Amino acid sequence: MTILHAAFASLPAVIWQWRQWVPPLLIASAILGGGYVVARIVRILTRKALRAVNFPVLAERAGLDGLLAAGGAGTDTTGLLGVLVAAFVLLVALTWALHILNLTAAAAAAGRVALYVPRLMAGVLILTGGLYFARFVAQSVAQYGADLGLVDAPVLGRLARSVVIAFVVLMVLDELRIGQGLIRDSFLILLGGVTLAAALAFGLGGRRWAAHILERDWPRERSSREGPGPR
Repeated sequence: MTILHAAFASLPAVIWQWRQWVPPLLIASAILGGGYVVARIVRILTRKALRAVNFPVLAERAGLDGLLAAGGAGTDTTGLLGVLVAAFVLLVALTWALHILNLTAAAAAAGRVALYVPRLMAGVLILTGGLYFARFVAQSVAQYGADLGLVDAPVLGRLARSVVIAFVVLMVLDELRIGQGLIRDSFLILLGGVTLAAALAFGLGGRRWAAHILERDWPRERSSREGPGPR
């Protein structure tokens, strides 16, 4: 009887606690449900807006769609951006719902993840535009070299494309805040090494050609006097 009396005595307090929890739970559930609906709508609108500006054509020519297909992503670049936008809306709704439930630590973590999603979207856009620009630079350099009659014009085009892609990858990593100092220093060291190697190769292998160019453009002044002239 004492145990039953103690249990029934604490029952009103438990009921009162549930009465305090039920309204926030209902509000949080409504926020999550509304966020899910809005996320689906925003995802569809994002994909339609990107197709309206021919973004899928840009992504396909840049080669990013091929990379996603080879990696087994199951979607193209347009679909990936739609998923990221929907994830951002869902994370914002989740952060709001956790605040309603007074789960401050979880809400702060969800908010940090939500703020990182726009960086991912910006990284995808930078990578798409950068890969397309690298392709354009490679074609331009190769065509210009072919017009000049250079045998290694395709090689120069691929080299120019590699340099642009490396720069774009660094921009994406900087946007994502991944290893900023280390990657930047590594790139500068690599660029300095490549420049030094190219200078040494030119200096050792192209001495005659460089001397011919310098002699043609800046000829030496040869004195016609062999000895001291008459006073």
